[in-house]
This record gives sequence, structure tokens and C-alpha cells, in this order.
Amino acid sequence: MLNSVELKDYMLRNPIKVNLNDDLFVAIDRIVANKVSGVCVVDDENNLVGMLSEVDCLGAILSARYNQETSVGPVSGVMTRDVYCVSPNADIVDVAQEMLQRGFRRCPVVEKGKLVGQITCRQLLNGVQTFSQKTA
Repeated sequence: MLNSVELKDYMLRNPIKVNLNDDLFVAIDRIVANKVSGVCVVDDENNLVGMLSEVDCLGAILSARYNQETSVGPVSGVMTRDVYCVSPNADIVDVAQEMLQRGFRRCPVVEKGKLVGQITCRQLLNGVQTFSQKTA
């Protein structure tokens, strides 16, 4: 069905991202406005430093509410720091298998520490569909 192709042909080149120092509500606004379930977190030099999901945001808000805090703080206090990343030259089949095995819906694409894209299940399906149409 799908032979190996490079990830860079199907990745999102400008993924939605936030800065690790942004207030959590700035990130929530970006997630809601762009209708995504999570965003990449970068530092001031566009180095990937984590991921932030809508579940992370919800958990932080509920925790702040429970603890009667008036602020939830910056993204850096809520984001996931241990992130599985791939290279733009990675094999799309290998990445798809790894994402399925880990249960990930999205994966940042990094080159020399810099965020250069993101691959999601939707892009993977697009790759399968495009390849199938070419071989039909």
C-alpha cells in the first residue's frame, strides 16, 4: 500500500506554537482559535521545549480553581517536557507506526533542535490517500 516516503513531504510547516513564557490563557486562546487539541512549545530561539495539550490546560485550570489560586501561570509550568520528536527526513511509515504504538495524535518535527514542522494523524492519512491515488 504505502511505501516509505519522507515525512517532510506531508508535515505541517507552520504548526501552531506558543512560547514557554506565555500565560496559559494565551495558549488556551490559541488552541481554541485554531481548533487544535494541542500546540508545540518553543523558547525565544524557536527551540522545541515541550508540548501543551488541551487536557494539560484543563487540568491546570481545575487545579488552580481547587487550590483557590487566582492565576494558572506560564505555559512552562504545565507543558509536557518529555517529547517524542522526529526529523523531517524520517520515514513516514516508521513515524506512523511509532505514533500508533505510543498513542500520539501529533508529533513535532525538529531539525538541529529547532521546530520546523509537525506531523499529525491527519497528515499521515493524507499521505496514504495521496500515495494510493498515484498508484491506482
